Amino acid sequence: MDKTAYFNDLMARTEELFYHELSDCVAWKTEFIGVDFIQSKDITGGSPGEIIESCIREITAAGLIKGASYSIGGQEILLYLRIQECIHVPKEVKLLQGGIEPYNCPIVNMILDQLIERLNFTATYVAELEVDPKTNECVIKCAIFETADKIGNVCDWSDECRLIDEQDQWKTVKC
Repeated sequence: MDKTAYFNDLMARTEELFYHELSDCVAWKTEFIGVDFIQSKDITGGSPGEIIESCIREITAAGLIKGASYSIGGQEILLYLRIQECIHVPKEVKLLQGGIEPYNCPIVNMILDQLIERLNFTATYVAELEVDPKTNECVIKCAIFETADKIGNVCDWSDECRLIDEQDQWKTVKC
């Protein structure tokens, strides 16, 4: 029995049920999935970049992903991530096949949790999650609000992401 496939199927079914839940409240609770793992690790750093890189090193060392790159832009509110060869891609593919856009990423949940826990960020959330089953890569856009006064700041993320890509402003974490 492929235990990874089994657990991904369980997670996909749970997320599918949450997606269809009538009050539309439970899906937001999925941001806590995955955080127990990262909270058990010694994540260190005094800046968002250091925390993100420490998380990526731990997640990669555990074999959950092969690697990751990130960039912070959009008035320091946009966290733009690329995750390579994630163990959870089969879960995302199963959701897509069922007509559900993936909305929960345990890997990103871990990183966002540590920004809140270690640096006392006010709020974070996953804004967009794109899955490419052919390359086994996910591209995720997150909002990270260090302080309450940053909530409400706006900019054109599509333009920010285009500039990050064009200028190759990705920080690849070496593990």
